Amino acid sequence: MGWQNWAGNQTASPVAVEHPSYREDLVRIVKEADGRRVKAVGAGHSFTSIAVTDGVQVQLDRYARLVSVDTGTGLVTVEAGMPLHRLNTLLLQHGLGLTNMGDVDAQTVSGAISTGTHGTGRSSAALATQVVALELVLADGSVVTCSADERPDLFAAARVGLGALGLLSTVTLQTEPAFLLEAREGPLPLADVLDGLDQFVAANEHFEFYWFPHTTTALVKRNNRVDGPARPLGIRGWIDDELLSNGLFELTCRLCRVRPALTPRVNGFAARALGARTYVDAAPRVFTSPRRIRFKEMEYAIPRAELPAVVRELQAFLNSSDLRISFPVEVRVAPADDLWLSSASGRDSAYVAVHVFRDTDHERYFEGAERIFAAAGGRPHWGKLHTQTAASLRDRYERFDDFVALRDELDAERTFTNPYLDRVLGP
Repeated sequence: MGWQNWAGNQTASPVAVEHPSYREDLVRIVKEADGRRVKAVGAGHSFTSIAVTDGVQVQLDRYARLVSVDTGTGLVTVEAGMPLHRLNTLLLQHGLGLTNMGDVDAQTVSGAISTGTHGTGRSSAALATQVVALELVLADGSVVTCSADERPDLFAAARVGLGALGLLSTVTLQTEPAFLLEAREGPLPLADVLDGLDQFVAANEHFEFYWFPHTTTALVKRNNRVDGPARPLGIRGWIDDELLSNGLFELTCRLCRVRPALTPRVNGFAARALGARTYVDAAPRVFTSPRRIRFKEMEYAIPRAELPAVVRELQAFLNSSDLRISFPVEVRVAPADDLWLSSASGRDSAYVAVHVFRDTDHERYFEGAERIFAAAGGRPHWGKLHTQTAASLRDRYERFDDFVALRDELDAERTFTNPYLDRVLGP
């Protein structure tokens, strides 16, 4: 039986599918590969073919246990297949939480860190920066651990390792005491958001906005820590997040696909319907949002200073074309980090993500957006659609060649490769 990802745009027909339960199973799978490629897959939430294989597919659904929790230090170790939504629940039960995370919690821990999954943060970076130790099974079947003190080069590479260096076995995260976030959301003119970008970022721990194409309106989200008490949305949250953001939005996407000319009017309605709201809740329930509508996505990290110009150029591109885009453009920020293949490596970054409904042609929109992002020095999210190759990516990462050299050392026979990795890292 074949495999497909969450969006339905990537498929695979592996010759074998494994469901390991223990580390020894991972070792056996690698040692018995016998020349076949080995590729782990998590929740299938990547839009690229990063998890596709025609060899041995390693599904981690049974390798997803909590290994240890130290509430004193906040160190938490989990098996690689642990879904983020389960991790959040377990952490809250122990009075702990992640400092930052993305808005999707269906991913596995290993898949999220390996592709550079991030949220938005003034000073808190991608999920992989919260990792303090890793255990991997290498191509020769050996089990190694790495951290800032033990094999630091491997640690800097493997936290955003694209699945190219080995099978992740366990991940140790630095958590902190659980906290509440106050979320303030509401529409603002896009021009005001772009003009005041530096002030918005400086004044909020977590800032992001959604711009509705063919309108001049952005939905702004500002999340900051508070002592409490919690004031969850209740029925208002269900109306906004399920009825409007998912149920009604899917209907409007289908309508706009059939009647593209209606898209500007529909987007204007959406911008007004998702009105201002303020609530306080546990951080995971503020960071994440339900994603019921299937879509395709491209996202690039650009130097943060380039963001206003890039968004304005994207706006001009759409205004001058006959494209009609129903999905909002998502914009987030992150500080620089020191991970070799992180899209924020070495520079404060802004993320610009473009989406289309899963059954909609995306080529012209994504091609136009990618030209704008690439011209600004953009780096693609490893799990989201792009056309970059090793040749075009090499100069965008200071440690790119170091990563490739480490890959050559650890997996000379390319046990863990696939066509996507051959394209972005070189064969």
